[in-house]
Amino acid sequence: QVQLVESGGGSVQAGGSLRLSCAASGYTYSPYYMGWFRLAPGKEREGVAALYTRGSGATYYADSVKGLFTISQNTAKNTLYLQMTSLKPEDTAIYYCAARTAPYCACAYSLSYNYWGRGTQVTVSS
Repeated sequence: QVQLVESGGGSVQAGGSLRLSCAASGYTYSPYYMGWFRLAPGKEREGVAALYTRGSGATYYADSVKGLFTISQNTAKNTLYLQMTSLKPEDTAIYYCAARTAPYCACAYSLSYNYWGRGTQVTVSS
């Protein structure tokens, strides 16, 4: 059974940084893509970043986080990361890790992913 467990969330002041982690386990075959989404109160779930985990390392970033957030992985640890810098109050949300175990991906969209973690809260105060 595939499990994705996020960690690293917390409270930080505007301008600060956090690194989220997503520990993955239970795969029969490793995923093709992994991503981070966030859900803020009163807003729709937003695709933040995604990574092609098999070779090229191609990435996707939402316009709102380009140059500020970095997605990466440690394959030996089966862990996905999201390094977040220059955080703003509007980055406050629950952040979810997701995985897709099939090729080809509309990676900005939550329906592309078939496994999800339970989320970790990030709160940015002004």
